[in-house]
Formats: sequence, C-alpha cells, structure tokens
Amino acid sequence: MGERELIGLAGLVLLFGVLALRVPVGLAMILVGIAGNFALSIAAPFLRFEPYLRQFKSLLWNSVASYDLAVVPLFVLMGFLASRAELSRDLFQGINAFFGRLRGGVAMAAVGACAGFGAVCGSSLATASTMGRVALPELRRLHYDPRLATGALAAGGTLGILIPPSVALVLYAIIVEASIIETFQAAIIPGLIAVVVFMGVIALTVRLRPAAAPLPQAVPPAERRRAILRLLPVLAIFGAIILGLGMGLFTPTPAAGVGALAILVYGYAMRLWGEPGLDLDKVRGALLDTAVTSGMIYLILFGAEVLKGFFARSGLPVALAGWAGTSGLDPWLVLILMLIALIVLGCFMDSLSMILVIVPFFWPVLVELNGGDWAMADSAAFGMSTDDLKLWFGILALVVVELGLITPPVGLNVFIISSLSEDVSMRDTFRGVMPFFVAELGRVALLLAVPGLALFLPHLLAR
Repeated sequence: MGERELIGLAGLVLLFGVLALRVPVGLAMILVGIAGNFALSIAAPFLRFEPYLRQFKSLLWNSVASYDLAVVPLFVLMGFLASRAELSRDLFQGINAFFGRLRGGVAMAAVGACAGFGAVCGSSLATASTMGRVALPELRRLHYDPRLATGALAAGGTLGILIPPSVALVLYAIIVEASIIETFQAAIIPGLIAVVVFMGVIALTVRLRPAAAPLPQAVPPAERRRAILRLLPVLAIFGAIILGLGMGLFTPTPAAGVGALAILVYGYAMRLWGEPGLDLDKVRGALLDTAVTSGMIYLILFGAEVLKGFFARSGLPVALAGWAGTSGLDPWLVLILMLIALIVLGCFMDSLSMILVIVPFFWPVLVELNGGDWAMADSAAFGMSTDDLKLWFGILALVVVELGLITPPVGLNVFIISSLSEDVSMRDTFRGVMPFFVAELGRVALLLAVPGLALFLPHLLAR
C-alpha cells in the first residue's frame, strides 16, 4: 500500500474518531475530506489543492440537484404529516382490533403499527419514538411485562428503515446505481418476513411465559368498528403507495408527492369531522421539521461527496478492491465479515451515515469478488449477476444496520424506548429485546442462504 492509500486509510480512521466525539456526521465528513485532500497535496504535489477547492462552488448544487433525490424531502414530509395527524394512533388501534383477541395481541399490534408507520416515515429512530409514545401507555395499562413491552417496541422500530418507501433504500440505490423501484421491490418480502417473525417471537414468549401478557380482553363491538373504520383510509393511503411502488405502477417521486397530498387532505377531513387531524399550526410544524431534516440529509450528502473525492484521489477503494480480488479469501467469508462490521458500526452511527460512508468501500470489493462489473450468474462467485448483487446486498446491509439498532450495549432504538419508559431499567429493555435480536440473526442467515427472498419480486415484476 502506497503513501496515498495510507493517507486515505488514516482519513477513514480519523473519520470514525471524529464521529465518536459526536461531531455532526455531515460536518465530520466535510472536515476529514478537506484535511485529507490537503494532506494528499503535500504528499503528492501533482494532486494540487487549489483545483480541488475550486470545485466547491458547484459541488453542493451537483450533490443535491438530482431528480432522484427530490423524493427525499417528500417522503420526510409524508412522515411528519402522518405523525402530526396521529395516523400512528389510528394504525395501532385499528390493528389492535384484529390482534387484541390474542394473548400478546396488543404487542403484536404495536409491531404491525411500527411496520405501517415505518413505511411512511422511513426512519427507524422516528418510528421507535412515535410508536413508543402511542403504544407504550396502552401496554402499561394492560400490565404487559415491561421487558416484553419495551423489547417489542425497540425491535418493531427497526422496521422503519426497510419497509418501502425508505429514504435509506433510495440513497443506497443511488450510490450503487441500482433502480430505486427494484430496490423497493426487493425489500418487500424481507420486510414482511420481519413482521411475521417478530409477531411469532411475541406469541412464543407469552406461550412460554404466560405472565408476560394478560388474558385478552374483548373489545366492545362499537369501539372495534370505529377503530377499523379509522384504519381503512390509512391503509388505503399507505397500501396504495407501497403496492404501487412495489409493482412499478409509478415512480417514487410522484408517489411521495401524491402520498403527502393524500395525508394532508385526510388530516384536514378528520379535523372537519371533529377528530384529531391537521390544522395550520400542525402543517406549519411539519413543514419546518421537514426543512430541518431534509437540510440535515442534504448536508450529509454534500459531506459524502467531499469525502468521496478525497478517497477517490487517495486510491483507497480501488486498492481495497484489488486486494480483495487477489487475496484468495473466500468471497462468502468476506461478505460475512462486512455484515459483522455493519452490525458493530450500526450501534454507533445512524443508517444514512452508514450507507453513505461504508457502502462506497464495501461495494467495489464485492463487485471484484463476484467477478467484475459485468459478472453473469453462471460465472459469479455469489451465483448472481452484478445487478442482482446490488439488490441482495442492499437488503442484507439494511437488515444488519437494523440489527445494530438493538445490539447491546448501545443499540440506539433501545435508548429511545428506555427514555420513554423511565420505570424500566436499560438492562430489562435489553433483556426484552434479545429474543428479537436472535430472530433477526436468523433472518440474516435466511437471506444469506436464500437470496431469492430479495430477488423474487424484482424478477417477477420485470417480466
């Protein structure tokens, strides 16, 4: 490894050190990118620093002025409008009308509501926070075991990153130059498997420990009908977006725009009917929150471009890919080590940062191990073409990033749920989340063993 590559490696280590000090991700990437390029200009004078600086006058615009990225603020707006219109409560109460008859059914309804709200929100941390406020009081009122209640909500919150439409999936598809719609399609079956598995964990828990959940209580018919009626329009909005994207009926950007408009209209209609919905103050707050969150995402994207320029000039990604291709290591072993690294890093970094910082390093290595950019299924190391590898690895990466959010001792989702349940110790919350953690490991193993779970829908709908 030459001097330039060593500078790139030092920059990567410095980046993780700066992030450990809680410096904002976008700012950290910008600072390391600029400092790294300055160091390169000293070590290799032909890599002049002034031309690199001059590109900044257009780099910010080029980083965000993309039609594909226009979907990001629209999906973010959908999530904030849905949250302020209290659609999360409608989801939870409506799903509970079906599952409440089962022992542990309220916890299952919380997981189902997390999946539904995560589909619109697209953020695991926001899903955990929102659904924790909605479902935790009901679980407490019914005297659910605190470990089961907090563990189910922490695990259910992780569904926000994978259930499409997801901002993280959009950014991953842009980085590896995959189809956004096909990436959404690839996520549907693994996402549904997660919902079923989490509900199965709850059912098994209450079977082994009956005291973990109370006996089911009959919901009065009038209350049940009202909850279902409130659920139907929410399912219609969310379902139309998910199914339309999954089946390729429309592209993500117009889908997000129509979805935001539908939630806005529905929220105002609920207000006219005397129910909690949307008013001008709530819409104004949603717009301000969207501006702040979108600005943060675009700053991270800009920082990623600055950092990418530094690493490209250092030659580190190419060197890593070349080393992987000549190392003689088994490609499957390298993939598993990558997934373990993502789980560990997912304990400390948010999903967007993980995708923007780590994927540009891992993806060229996987392509090289698979046989190159134009590898075909019959000759590739992973038994699939490069286009299929993009989809499969993307789903695997997001699943293990989810896993990092509930990994002891620093899973971010666990911290969020613990902050909402101050009477439950962090230790009990981690104990409650461990069955879901084990189930997630099983899902990763299943996706590794059966790539078709992620590739079936893209292949089917491409015919």
